[in-house]
Amino acid sequence: MPESVWVAQSDPRVRPLLADLAREYSTRYQRVLTDVHFELREYPAERFAPPEGGLLLLVDDGHAVAGGAFQRYDEETAELKRIWTHRAHRGRGLARRVVGELEAEAVSRGYTRIHLTTGPNQPEARELYLATGYTPHFDVRAVPTTRLRFSKALPAAVAAG
Repeated sequence: MPESVWVAQSDPRVRPLLADLAREYSTRYQRVLTDVHFELREYPAERFAPPEGGLLLLVDDGHAVAGGAFQRYDEETAELKRIWTHRAHRGRGLARRVVGELEAEAVSRGYTRIHLTTGPNQPEARELYLATGYTPHFDVRAVPTTRLRFSKALPAAVAAG
């Protein structure tokens, strides 16, 4: 069972996540790899750091096998970004676990909603968000051609008793 580790974007274990996401995006969207790397660095690292954000890795035997991040979207809303599972570890429920842990951390930071987008050529992501209770803001019956927006209300944080 991989260990959950909250890290800074500068942590060397994050590099495989960013490199693999760049490879996936460039393959799926036929974009130049340097453009994809720029997009992944578009947000400063501090956007994914406490208190407004966080970056989670699932680490197995010292290597990142899945991960994701969130940042502040607005006062009440966190935005999920960079949800990733290494291709050798897909189909094990790790992305679901990452999303759940990101949501729980967002709740603990006072967020009440989640916003996210995914690309039209990422059907696995689309299905993940639908399966985990996200509301689609697009026609799910149509063939996607633009970014797909989702949102989800988060449960209120439970006060320690």
